[in-house]
Amino acid sequence: MQQRPFKQVDVFTATPYRGNPLAVVLDGSGLATEAMQHFTNWTNLSECTFLLPPSEEGRAAGADYRVRIFCPGRELPFAGHPTLGSCHAWLEAGGVPRGEHVVQECGVGLVRLRRDGQRLAFAAPPLIKSGPLPEDDVTLIARGLGVARSDITAHAWCDNGPNWRGVMLKSAEQVLALRPDGAVLAGLDIGVVGPRGKVGVVGAREEHDTLFEVRAFFPGNNGLCEDPVTGSLNAALAQWLIGAGLAPERYVAAQGTALAREGRVFIERDADGTIWVGGQSVTCIHGHVTL
Repeated sequence: MQQRPFKQVDVFTATPYRGNPLAVVLDGSGLATEAMQHFTNWTNLSECTFLLPPSEEGRAAGADYRVRIFCPGRELPFAGHPTLGSCHAWLEAGGVPRGEHVVQECGVGLVRLRRDGQRLAFAAPPLIKSGPLPEDDVTLIARGLGVARSDITAHAWCDNGPNWRGVMLKSAEQVLALRPDGAVLAGLDIGVVGPRGKVGVVGAREEHDTLFEVRAFFPGNNGLCEDPVTGSLNAALAQWLIGAGLAPERYVAAQGTALAREGRVFIERDADGTIWVGGQSVTCIHGHVTL
């Protein structure tokens, strides 16, 4: 075991303890997968990342660093708030990108990140699965959320690694009032709010600074959990909503309100069609861990 540089970063917020925390081990060299998973489980956070030099293939393709992303119980090929938080920690620790963008290597391949003032933004990875959800799933999700089927005004697969399924409700107030039934949602098959899936919910807001309220529910160690602020879900929601004409090409989403957080996710589709998902990050803990 050795001392390794470590940061705990709050992501999608400029105010400490109002976003989504992430543990970042800045040097994961030589650590076995089992050790990474065990440490992740010990942190009791939704995700932990381990930074590594890029692979030979990744370096040849322009990667600045490689990241392995873990959540309790498993490794993830991609996740949004760990991508932003890891990049924030890497830059803060002195990392210098080789080109215009920071290029992260992870399970889904290379992910570009750009700096926009105090914010970082990642280019949304392509959807693995898109299109409407099966009607049986929509009906079950409505029952699990405690809303009428007619209250779900739109729905789609939002799978970009994490197996999200997205539904839109009529208003932000309805989204914030949700009290989901974990027993009902846990009964769903691959990818909703059962052992292998997640549900994202979005509703329109009328506040001047944000257009949508987002909530994310997923299976955790102790049943149904809610994620404070979710980059992967917001990336997939943006691809769905903008593509379907349900959202403008630039907007801000709020998430975490129901958990007393103040997450803000900045979405923008640029001229070439790339959707950028951004937010601020702040380091709350800096030091070393023994691993």
